[in-house]
Amino acid sequence: MVGRALTSLFWGVVADRYGRKPVILIGTFSVVVFNTLFGLSTNFWMALSMRFFLGCFNSQLGTIRAYASEVCREEYRALALSVVSTSRGIGLIIGPAIGGFFAQPVEKYPNLFVESSIFGRFPYFLPCLIISVYAVGSLVACKWLPETLHKHAEKANERADLHDISEHSSNDSGQKDNIVELEDKQIHKSNLLKNWPLMSTIIVYCVFSLQEMAYSEMFSFWAVSDKKYGGLSFSSQDVGEVLAISGFGLLLFQLLLYPPVERRLGPLMVTRLSAPQSQRGAANAISITAMSVFKAFGPAGGGALFSWAQERQVASFLPGDQMVFFALNVVQFIGLLLTFKPFLAELYQGE
Repeated sequence: MVGRALTSLFWGVVADRYGRKPVILIGTFSVVVFNTLFGLSTNFWMALSMRFFLGCFNSQLGTIRAYASEVCREEYRALALSVVSTSRGIGLIIGPAIGGFFAQPVEKYPNLFVESSIFGRFPYFLPCLIISVYAVGSLVACKWLPETLHKHAEKANERADLHDISEHSSNDSGQKDNIVELEDKQIHKSNLLKNWPLMSTIIVYCVFSLQEMAYSEMFSFWAVSDKKYGGLSFSSQDVGEVLAISGFGLLLFQLLLYPPVERRLGPLMVTRLSAPQSQRGAANAISITAMSVFKAFGPAGGGALFSWAQERQVASFLPGDQMVFFALNVVQFIGLLLTFKPFLAELYQGE
């Protein structure tokens, strides 16, 4: 997450200037390289470095979100974005299964893997290798991806559009609003950080990302803790099964429930105020950068909260793990309030 926070904006600018497809190719290739090396790590610092470099070179999420919003017609845009989110649900189903079944293969499948093999020396290499092979297949499939970033003499067209609007403004006073709107878009195009509706959306996204990451960490700690400390005494395999079931639920929600609900109710007004295509990659990159910072803080902050809660097992108010989940729900509630009152968007409109 730290590596992603440092480089997401850079890759977003690259995607806006040179296209979405090159960034997707580079990110997929980085999975092949650094995920394989992660499985071959000989010490903690090598493993940490491979994860950091993977975050630096793999800026897939923001770019693919921009790509998904451009590759299909507008009426299918909600479905396209839900598919992107669904891919994470699929990962939560398949990922724990791959790790649980293929980690330490020498111990689990002694008839197939011998101690003297590379899988005996590196017991976690096999699941990493499986993911890397899958990434190679994805890299090959990227050959058929169409590029969605279209220039088409963009500046010349903007000047022509502005001239046409000005030319007809004397015949229709309503055209003046269009000129102002176009000029406002050109002004906001210079600095996405001053696009307050966009920034308000990112803030909400960061709050939910913080809660999501902290909850994922806390659930694992809580589930494997002994029952005498308020935990569930789950094994790592039990935790993997729960996460897989949760991922399957997310998959069903994103594919079956979210698209019709979005079509019926419509997105929030603040999400309609998006950046132009030429800055869509950078806008998503800003979002991913901020989200990565919050997600990097999530495990550390959640871990500190969990440790403090363990010292409150006999407290009169929300003892032990009850305080942990109460704090997480407070963060979630704050994010919910921000969706009802997009305060930064209102400040912009007031100006």
